[in-house]
Amino acid sequence: MSQAERLGLPSSPPPLPPSPFSDRGLTLTDGKGTRHCGGAITGRLTFPLLSVTLLVSFGSSTLYGYNLAVVNAPAASIKAFYNATWSQRYGHGLAPGPLTLLYSLTVSFFALGGLLGSVLVGVLVARYGRNGTLSRSTLLVLLAGASMGFSRDLGSPEMVIFGRSVMGVHSGICLSVVPLYLGEIAPKSLRGLLGLVPSIFICLGVFLAQVLGLPELLGEDRYWPLLLSVVVVPAFLQFLLLRCFPESPRYLLIERNNVHGATEALRRFLGTADVQDEIEEMREEQRALSSVETLSVWQLLRDRSVRWQTLSVAVVNAGMQLSGIDAIWFYTNTIFKDAGIPVPQIPYVTVGTGAVEIIAGLIGCVTVEKLGRRPLVLAGFCAMGLCSAGITGCRLLQAALPGMRYVAVACVVGIIAGFCTGPAGVPFLLTAELFTQAHRPAAYIVGGSLNWLSNFTVGFVFPFLQMSAGAFCYLFFCGVCLLVAIYVYLVIPETKNKTFVEISQIFAARRSFLSAPAQLIRMMKLSGYGALDNSSLEGLSPQLL
Repeated sequence: MSQAERLGLPSSPPPLPPSPFSDRGLTLTDGKGTRHCGGAITGRLTFPLLSVTLLVSFGSSTLYGYNLAVVNAPAASIKAFYNATWSQRYGHGLAPGPLTLLYSLTVSFFALGGLLGSVLVGVLVARYGRNGTLSRSTLLVLLAGASMGFSRDLGSPEMVIFGRSVMGVHSGICLSVVPLYLGEIAPKSLRGLLGLVPSIFICLGVFLAQVLGLPELLGEDRYWPLLLSVVVVPAFLQFLLLRCFPESPRYLLIERNNVHGATEALRRFLGTADVQDEIEEMREEQRALSSVETLSVWQLLRDRSVRWQTLSVAVVNAGMQLSGIDAIWFYTNTIFKDAGIPVPQIPYVTVGTGAVEIIAGLIGCVTVEKLGRRPLVLAGFCAMGLCSAGITGCRLLQAALPGMRYVAVACVVGIIAGFCTGPAGVPFLLTAELFTQAHRPAAYIVGGSLNWLSNFTVGFVFPFLQMSAGAFCYLFFCGVCLLVAIYVYLVIPETKNKTFVEISQIFAARRSFLSAPAQLIRMMKLSGYGALDNSSLEGLSPQLL
C-alpha cells in the first residue's frame, strides 16, 4: 500500500481508455448511422433533429434577442408617451431624472421577469418535460404582446412595464429549457453544433429588432406598440408546430421510466430503428442515479462533489452579462451618440452591428466542434475586454482626434463579435454538459438566476454609471471579461465529444488533485525549524501527477 493510501487521500478515477475512433470526426451515414466503439451514433444530423432545433430557436431564442434590443430604437417615443401620460394624470410632466428612472425600469424589468422564469425552470421541466414547458410558455408571449400592443391606446405605461416583465419570464424559462432540450436529444458529436444554434437566433432577434426599428419601417413614433408586440408571430408558430416533435428521450426514460416513449423519440430524432445502445447508456445513467433524487438548488450548492461545476456555471453565466454586452444592446444609440456619430446615421450603424452578430454567431456554430468550447469562450472574453478598454481610450481622445469615433464603432463591433462567437451560447451549453441528469435542473436555476440578476444590474445601473463615470465606466466591463477568461483557462476543461459521465470524471479527478495538498498540510508533521518534513512526501508524487 502506498503512502497516499495509508493517509486516506482520495484517489483519482482510472483514466478512460482511448477510443481508436476518437479522431475520426463526423461521418455522414446512411439510415443506420455510424457507431463508435462505445455505441453512440455520431454525425447523424436528421431532418427531425434539425427541424426541432430551428423551431425552438426561432420561437424562443429569437424572442430573447429581440427583446434585448427592441427598446433601443423607440426610446425617445416611449419616454414621450410616459411624459405625456404623466402630464395628463397629474398636470405636469416628469423631470429628466425620474423619466430616466422610469425608462430604466422598463428596460430592466425584463431581467426581473427573466429571474422569476429561471427560478421556475426546475419545477416546470420536472412536471411538463422539456417540450411541454416550451409549448406552454408561448402563452406568456401572447399575454405580453397584447399588453404592450394596447398600452398606448389605453394610456397605460404600466402595461408596457408589465408586458416587458412577462416577456422576461418567458425568456428566463426558454433561455434554460432550449439548450437543456437540445443537449438531451442531440448525439454527443453534434451537441456543440446544435447547442450554439440558439445563440445564432438570439443574434438574429437582435438584428430583427434593429431592422424593424428603422424609421422607414416601424421606427416611427406611431408604430412603437406594434414594434414591441410583433413577438407573438414566432411564438404562435412554435405553439402550433412543436407538438409534432417528441419529448426528450432522457427525460422520458430517466425521470419517467417510459422506455417505449424514449425508444420512439430516439428513433425519430436519430433516424434509425436500432437505438439499443443509446437506451442502454441512459439505463446506465438511470442506475447510477437510482439512489439520487433530483436535487434542489440548496442541495446542489451544498454538494461538494459538484462544487467546481457549480462555481464554473456561476462564473460564466454572471460574466456573460457583466461583460457589458447588455449595455451595448440596451443603449447602442446612446453609446454611438456619445462617441460622436451623427444622429441620422446611428440607426444604420446599429443595423450594421446586428449583421456582424449573425456572422459571428455562425462562425462560432460551425467551429465549436472543431476548436472546442474553451477556445471560443477564451477568445470571446479576451476580445470583449480589450475592446471595452478601447472604447474608454476612444472616448478620452475623440475631442483631440475626431477620427477616434470610428475606432469606437469598431470596438463596439468587436465586443459584439467576441460575444456572439462564444460567450453568447457556450455558457448554456456548458451548463448542460457539466452535470448529470439529477443535478441539471438545479444547475440551470443557479446559472439562469445569476444571468438574469446580472442582466438587471447592468440594464438598470448603466445609465447612471455612464453619467457618473463617463468614459471610464467601460473599464469595469474590461476587468470582468479578463477575470472570467482567466478562470476559464485555469479551471474549466474541454467538453467536446465527451459524455456527461466522462465530464463528471474529469472534475472528480481535478477535485481529488486539489484536495490532496490540503490534507497533506493538515497531516504532515513539521520539523523543528518549521519546515515540512520531506519524509512525509515520500511516495506521494506519482499519485498527484
